[in-house]
Amino acid sequence: MINVRILHLAAALALATTLGACTAATRTAETTGEYVDDAAVTAKVKAAILAEPGLRTFEIGVETFRNSVQLSGFVGSEGVKARAGQVAGAVPGVRSVRNNLIVK
Repeated sequence: MINVRILHLAAALALATTLGACTAATRTAETTGEYVDDAAVTAKVKAAILAEPGLRTFEIGVETFRNSVQLSGFVGSEGVKARAGQVAGAVPGVRSVRNNLIVK
């Protein structure tokens, strides 16, 4: 009987530790909710870029971490680079934009 209680206690402790690790945010890792929010922001930014005349390209990569968007890839001019940054920054939920686009 005591061995069963110890086994149940150990299992509960292991489960609590595992679940705690899944929901704890660190400087370099997000919680599950933050990840979902960032995925939604990324999708909105990609849609806004594709909807913008002159930016309809799949060569612009978008990554989001804690509502900070990073643009990467290649574009044809400084004007396109600047416009992509403006479009990304105007999307609701975007806190900042790091424009790492390279002009070919």
